[in-house]
Order: sequence, then C-alpha cells, then structure tokens
Amino acid sequence: MAAMRDGRLDFVAGGAHATLNAFPNWNGAKLLIALSQGIYWLLVLRSDLGVERGDVDAIKGLRIGAAPGVDVGLRRLLTEAGIDAERDGVQIAPVPGANQPGVSFGVTAAKALEEGQIDGFWANAMGAETAVRRGIGTIALDVRRGDGPDAARFYTFAALVTTDRLIERNPDAVAAAVRAIRKTQQALKADPELATEVGNRLFPRAEAGMIADIIRRDLPFYDPEISEEVIRRMNRFAQDIGLLSAPVPYEQVVYTSGQ
Repeated sequence: MAAMRDGRLDFVAGGAHATLNAFPNWNGAKLLIALSQGIYWLLVLRSDLGVERGDVDAIKGLRIGAAPGVDVGLRRLLTEAGIDAERDGVQIAPVPGANQPGVSFGVTAAKALEEGQIDGFWANAMGAETAVRRGIGTIALDVRRGDGPDAARFYTFAALVTTDRLIERNPDAVAAAVRAIRKTQQALKADPELATEVGNRLFPRAEAGMIADIIRRDLPFYDPEISEEVIRRMNRFAQDIGLLSAPVPYEQVVYTSGQ
C-alpha cells in the first residue's frame, strides 16, 4: 500500500483493511472490487493435538506463528472470543525465516510446525492446505465458514485497491481493471484448472498443484460486490484495532462510478 501511495504502483490486491496503513481514514484511496468475500485467514494447529474444529479455546497455551500485520486479525478474534493472550498463555509471533524475500510463508510455517518450533499458525488457504496435505496440521478455525466469533468474518476481505488520483487521471484504466477482475472470477468459476496454468509460472510446483483445489472449494466466495454492511463491519474492526479514527461513509471507501 505504501508503494501505491508513493506512486510506484497503480493497483494493489490484498486485504481491504490494510489500505488504511497508507491512507489514513480512507483519504486518497478506494476499494474497486472484491476479489473474494470474507476474511481469508485460517488457524491451523498441530494435528497431534486432536483439536475439534471451531474450538477457539484450543489455542490457549500455544505458540502461534503469524505474519506481522496479519496477526491483528487473530488478536482481535481472540479478544472477541474472551481469550486474553497474556493471561491464557497464547504466544503470537512471526514464523522464523518466513519474511525473507521469495520465501513461501505456507511452506515455511508448515516446516516450523513439523519441527516443533510452533504449535500452529494463522495464514491463508495455501498455507493451511500445505500443512493439512502433509498431515502435520489440522484446520481449527475457518472463520469465513462460520468458525469463531461472527464479527470476525467481516474483519477484512481480498480487494483490488487504487488511488483517488488514478481514478481522476485515468478512469478508463480503472474501469478496465474492474472488468478484468469480473471476467477472471467468471472464468475461474467455469474452469478452476485455469489457475494451475498461471500458478505453474509463478509458484513452486507443490503449491501450484494445490491452487485449483483451493479455488474450487472457495468458489462461493468469489463475489465481486462490496456491500455497505461489509464496509461498516470492516470499519468497525479497523476502529477496534486503531487503524480508523471514526466511521466514514461507504462512498469514501468504495469507488461506485464506472462499475
């Protein structure tokens, strides 16, 4: 987001709430379209713990790996579930070595889990799938499918973001980007295997081979619309964690012209 703010990027695809890190109170940037609905992070715990899916209390006393910035979602979820990380012995910290350039968080987190460096991790579906397929982790919380506090589903979602200055300077490019995302979502719904072709060019073979299965499972979340409720509840989360000082109107957050 900082690179986009500084003019080095025109668009960013990522967690919608993270826009606020570079554009305080939604000044200077807009969400264009949803890449998928709902928070896309999952809690994976060691499979030998025998944790029952949806049991938030199972995290007590454990060491959890989470990337800086991504960890805020887990910390807020625990607070809403009545868990005090300090009181209940939950250690949340970066996975050793996972933030190096070119390093896959999922593969690194799964390796750390296997080696006993951590008891679990908070990551996206690729990281979770890596651990599950290797038999070393199990999904404890899949929040957007209903696990954990209801509010947690709305903490963030994947979105395409741009700046107000690009919208003013080149609205045609912005509209074209929105159309491209819609077409891509439609194409993936028709044939999830298309993602494997792209993945083979961008990711290690092991991860590329999982992409189509993950997309096929997540197809119900590939809805491009951004509702007012989603923005209201995401902004509530942003206020709770100190990223937003006060509620702002929907039109200040979402680009509503030229869709």
